[in-house]
Order: sequence, then C-alpha cells, then structure tokens
Amino acid sequence: MLHKIYKEKEVAGIIDAKTISYSKENIEIKDILIDSRKLITPKRTLFFALQSKHNDGHKYIKTLYKNGVRAFVISKEEKANPKYEGAVFFLVENTLYALQQLAAYHRKQFEIPVIGITGSNGKTVVKEWLYQLMSPDKQIVRSPKSYNSQIGVPLSIWQMNETHQLAIFEAGISEPDEMSNLKKIIEPDIGIFTNIGDAHSENFLNKIQKIGEKLKLFTDTKTLIYCSDHKDIEEVLIKSEILKKVNTFSWGKNVSNNLVIKNIEKEKGFSTITASFQNKDISIEIPFLDSASIENAIHCWATMLFSGYDNSVIAQRMKGLHNVAMRLELKEGINNCSIINDSYNSDINSLNIAIDFISQQNQHKEKVVILSDILQTGVPAFELYSKVNDLLVQKGITKLIGIGKDISSQADKFTIDSQFFDSTKEFLSKYPTSNFQNQTILLKGARVFEFELINKILQQKFHETVLEINLNNLVHNLNYFKSLTVSGTKVMAMVKAFSYGSGSFEIANILQYHNIDYLTVAYADEGVELRKSGINVPIMVMNPEETAFDTMIKYDLEPEIFSFRALKLLEKSIKQNAIPQNKPVKIHIKLDTGMHRLGFNEDELPKLIKKIKKNKLLYLNSIFSHLAASDKEEFDDFTKNQIDRFKLMAEEIKSHFNHKILLHIVNSAGIKRFPEAHFDMVRVGIGLYGIEDNKGVLKNVITFKTSISQIKKIKKGESVSYNRSWIAPEDTQIGIVSVGYADGLLRRLGNENGCLWVNGKPATILGDICMDMCIINLNGIEASEGDEVIIFDDNHKVSELAKKADTISYEILSRISSRVKRIYYYE
Repeated sequence: MLHKIYKEKEVAGIIDAKTISYSKENIEIKDILIDSRKLITPKRTLFFALQSKHNDGHKYIKTLYKNGVRAFVISKEEKANPKYEGAVFFLVENTLYALQQLAAYHRKQFEIPVIGITGSNGKTVVKEWLYQLMSPDKQIVRSPKSYNSQIGVPLSIWQMNETHQLAIFEAGISEPDEMSNLKKIIEPDIGIFTNIGDAHSENFLNKIQKIGEKLKLFTDTKTLIYCSDHKDIEEVLIKSEILKKVNTFSWGKNVSNNLVIKNIEKEKGFSTITASFQNKDISIEIPFLDSASIENAIHCWATMLFSGYDNSVIAQRMKGLHNVAMRLELKEGINNCSIINDSYNSDINSLNIAIDFISQQNQHKEKVVILSDILQTGVPAFELYSKVNDLLVQKGITKLIGIGKDISSQADKFTIDSQFFDSTKEFLSKYPTSNFQNQTILLKGARVFEFELINKILQQKFHETVLEINLNNLVHNLNYFKSLTVSGTKVMAMVKAFSYGSGSFEIANILQYHNIDYLTVAYADEGVELRKSGINVPIMVMNPEETAFDTMIKYDLEPEIFSFRALKLLEKSIKQNAIPQNKPVKIHIKLDTGMHRLGFNEDELPKLIKKIKKNKLLYLNSIFSHLAASDKEEFDDFTKNQIDRFKLMAEEIKSHFNHKILLHIVNSAGIKRFPEAHFDMVRVGIGLYGIEDNKGVLKNVITFKTSISQIKKIKKGESVSYNRSWIAPEDTQIGIVSVGYADGLLRRLGNENGCLWVNGKPATILGDICMDMCIINLNGIEASEGDEVIIFDDNHKVSELAKKADTISYEILSRISSRVKRIYYYE
C-alpha cells in the first residue's frame, strides 16, 4: 500500500511521548492496532494500549509481542519491560489522546478535499451513496461501515494514502465536548449536517445543545451543506454566528435556498424529485419511496451540484442507487453450514470487518470465504491480493473461492486452499453445492457480481417468518451492565432456553468474543452443544439431571449443586470416571434465601461444608442464590432480607475454605437496583436482549416478523378461521399472515386480544390463531401481499404483546419455534 511510513522518533514527537527502547533498530510504523484480536501483519504495526472501565489494552502486550508486534503506545511505564527485546514503547499520559494526535497529524499530510458528515441519522447512508455516485471519477477513501466515534474516526483517517483524491468521513457523538476532538482529526473542507433527532439525547440538556455540539465539526469548514427545512438546525446556525465565517449550500422548500425543492412524486417504486438550481429546473429519480432515503439522496444531490457535477450525470447515477448494506447477516445454510452474507460491497476495509466477524464463529472448524474482485482501490493487484492473503491466513480461513478475472489472475498470491472462477455464473455452473458441508461460509462480493444468487442457493429454505437478532445491540447491553459494576466484578450470561429463543451458540460466540466470564445453561445437553461449537469459557449447568453428570465431567461443565441428592450423584460419577487428583470438578452451591425453589437451607450448611471438605475431588467455585422479586420496588424489603441472609450463609461456608470462592446473587434487574449486592459476579439474562427496560438505556436485540401471504375481502356476517369464533360486523379486508402457534404466536392473542403491525399501523388478530398462520384486520391500512408484518421489534415491545396475552416476556421468547429462521446481523 502507498501509505506513509513513520519513523520511531517522528511518532514520539507527534504524540509527545517518552521513548523506552529495547531495539537496536529505528522502528518504522505503517499500521495501527487497538484490538489484539485483529492483528494481521505485525511488522510495522503500532499497538495503542487503550483503557476503559472494564478493559485494559496493556494486558495484551505480552501476547502481541509473542505474535511479532514490536511497537507499543502505553500509559503505564512498568509495562515497558526489558524482557521485550527489540521492542519500543511510547509512554504517554493518555493512549486514546495519543491515537487521536497521530491521526490528526496524518490527516494534515494530505491536501485532498475532505467531506465531514454528522447528524442524528443518515450519516452512513449519505457517505456510502456519495461513494457510489462519485467513485467512477475519483479514488475515494471513506469511513469503514459506521466508524464515527472517538476511536473509529482516527482509524478511518489512518487509511488515507497518496492515491486518494477525495475523503469522506462521518462523525458521531453521544455527549458534550466529543466533537471538538473529532474536528481536530477530520478538519473537513466540506461539511454535511444531515438532520437532528433523538438519538443519544440523554446526555444533552436539550436539542439545541446537541445541535451546537455537532456544529463544532464545521467551525473551520469552507462550505456547509444542510437542509433549511430543519428549523432547529437553521436557528442554531444563525445564533451561533458560524455563518459569518463559513459558506453554506442549503436546500429545502424555501426559495432562498441554493437548491429549491419544488415537488416530490412517488410512483412504481421510484421517487422523482424536482428542484430549481441557478434559475433552472432540474430533477432526479431515485429507486426509493421512503422519506429518509429521499432526504439522504437530496444531501448527495446538493453535494454533487456544489462540487460542479452536471445534473445530467447526477440524474443518470441516481437511478442506480442501491440499498446500503448496514449489516452482516448470519443465517443457517444447507448441509449444516452457517452463511454470513455481506454480498453488497467489496473493499479492503469492509473485508477486514467481515473476516473479523467470521473469525468469531466457532461452530465449524472449516471457514470458507467466497470473494469477488475488489474494485476501485487504486492499488496494484499483486499488492492488494497479497494483503488479502495475509488477512485470510492470519484469521485462520481454510478455503478461498475467488470470483472475478482480477482475483483469478492473482491466484499465485494465495497460500491457502483456493479455487477461482471468472464469473458468478461459472461458479454456479461448475462448483457442486454438495462440496459445502459443516462449514462457516462468508459471501463477500461487489454488487455487480450478484452474489445474492449464491446466497439464495446456499441458505437453508425456511418459511417467511424470521427472528432477527441484532448482535451490536447485544454487545451494547452487555457493556451497559458491565458499566454498572466495579472493576474486577465478573459477569455471567444466561444462555439457557436457546438464549431466550434467540439461538445458543450464535449468542455464546459473540459473548465469548467480548470476554464474558461465565455462561450458564439450564441442562447439560445445552452445554455440550456449546462445547462442540467451540465455546471454551466456563459454563455452569443449572439443572444437572441424574444421568448427566458423566457428560458434564467429560465436557468440563460445572454443575449447580442444590441438594444432598445431587451432591451424592456427582460424587458417584466422579468415582466412576476416575478423576485425577489435580483436576477436581468445579461446583456451584445454590442457597435458598427465600425463593423456596431450589437450594440448601441454612440448617443444612454444617453437613454440606463437611461433605465438600471431605472430598478432595470437589472444588467449590461459587456460592449463589436467586432473588425472587428484584424488579419489584414493593418487595425491596424482602429482597434486602434475601441479600442479608445470603451474605451470612455464604460467609459461613467461605470461612471453612482457604481459596477464593465467587459470590453472586443479582440478576439483570438486581444489577441496576442493588449495587451493594454485586459481590464477585453478576448474572445477566433477559436484560441482555433489551427486554423489560423502562428507562430506555438498553437496546432491543430481537425482532420477530413475517409477511402477508394473501389479502381478501369478506362480507358482513362471514366468519374467519376455525370454530367461526369471529364474525365480521361489516365488510372487512383481511390479511392471511404466515405465522401461527407452531411458530410461537400464542393462541390467547387471537379473537381481537392482540395485534400485529403492518406499515406502522396495528392490525387486530381475527378469529382463532391456526398452527401455521393467522388472520388480521386490514381495514384502514394500506397493504399489499408480501408486505412485512411485525410481531414485535424496537418500536413494538415484546412486553406489550405479553401483557395482551396475560403472560410475561420470557414465555413469549422461549416459545418461538426452532422452525423460525434466525438471522443474526452485525452492523
């Protein structure tokens, strides 16, 4: 790559660092790294040991050194150990600030135009559409995916090299004073303010403050592009006096705008937008109907007009705009394969992200990448595909299938098992799908290669009802719960009951990748499946059955012991399995502190202690209990009594042992409401999925949706479904929907007790719910066959559906059938 190389002394000066060197050479820097798991080529890589509340990059220095990294930015001088021969350490006060300083300096080395984008929504879409529209003319560097944070922006800027002619970066903030840092790094020549909304509003006094903070990105911008129809933005622009030193290019309905929007017509899947520019009527046509896409397209239109593009060129390219793939999708495939679909774009940065995602998957030993030509990089093919090979090797990819003439011409650059085809058509005609068996397969292709045809063949065939699981939101929720604990407190995640319906090993994979301390399953067979899928973190089994102890010992699962009978059965199994003295079985003792379900009573403790101490093949790993009503304020006295009883009972047991024993009692609700009871570990369950959150700090993880199979009109007096339980009181338009009680839709929601959502409107469920389908009332709702139907999602909570069914969210989630296709996506 034609990337600037930085010398050791130069880096030290840029980030104002004290250099501690154990190297005889003057080390050079080309790549930067913040996540030890994403190391590709150690040579010329500089690692920044970033610190957060629950993680510290310094603890990964040893591993990275073993893997060949020799340059480190640290804030703890004691980590610069002389044993790291050949290494150089840059000691700074704040490693994040040092990362930002280096990126800001790198930005100043280039005089190409830089577009900076901020706003509440649309940043990534506008960035990607500008790339689609302008890349035929220019070599463009842009933020990967939505890298717009305090860390993401420096990583984006670092991509800039001498081949680029235009840069497009997005910037996002979640609290005051963050944008000032990003502005120093990006230093945009052209600014785009997309819009203002409610995202991340919790850390700002009001919308006006949030607008003011976002505008800090543009204080030295030459030209700012914005929509004057957003009155709040225009008001703050005027009051801030930023307009005195920044030129603007505005668009909107008012005739004073540079681009005056006159009319928007929607027909047959296209929107035609007519406007006036420089006293001439012009228009574009885009293949989208929704308001957000129209606004995003006009931002791009305005940017291109300002940049001097002729409208005839813009109009031609606008017709070809396509959806921005904001996420990677993980689906079940044929022949016991897992399919990761990222078949909408192919560039080296998004390939890095996709390869990182497939490397997190442990359910199959073999990992296959189907990759198309990587287009419009400006980098010589031999250099580009050599780097791709390094990436595939580093991440343990076992096979590459290359599609396209460019990648095929570089076949000799790949050292792993590889096959090449000139086109997707050739691959589909010559490569038998039976060759795909028990593999994780990544589809990564530029849109022109039509990899959706491959995806269609490889994915398992299901009916149209799907459960979508947002892995980004899952990680957000995990980090939120971690943020509520003090450093050193462990986190145990419940993945029992198919992870509340969301799928076990897929969820366990992402939790393991994000350093979960413990997983918990209900039964041993669930734990065995996780072990077979490559999950190696400790796993506690809550309900060890009599016949399962041998299996738990074999697969290193840790049983919960709640009775003397369970303890006796375990001891019997230990004896039969001839466990070596140096490998005792780890156990978790359950205490009954008031829920009166499972667990030892206080008067049983002396006998329990004696039995555990007597058997040297038992290792007491944790003591825990279960809160009965931690989410109910009216029972707080009862909960506090449980916590007090637990402390007394646990301390009595601990006093008889010399090793560290973990204590844990709080669940998702308890983590938030009873910080004094966090002890050594906390347990997160349904809270991971954003359920039962009244304060809006958690993000919804699960969306359950289907589609309309058929639309009919029935007359007054006619009935629907079995048992004629609903008679039409008037002529009614009904929709037959592809979800029934065999999918997990509770029958209690039938006969107008519940509703589904069609195009944002509630559609009451009519009559009895059938096994495979149900019927909804479409009167007053614009709908067509094939339209999406929401059962629950971000805006229509599963808790609301549960109330209508007179049950709880747990039951709704755990009843979702395994025949419902799970789609895991990562943005």
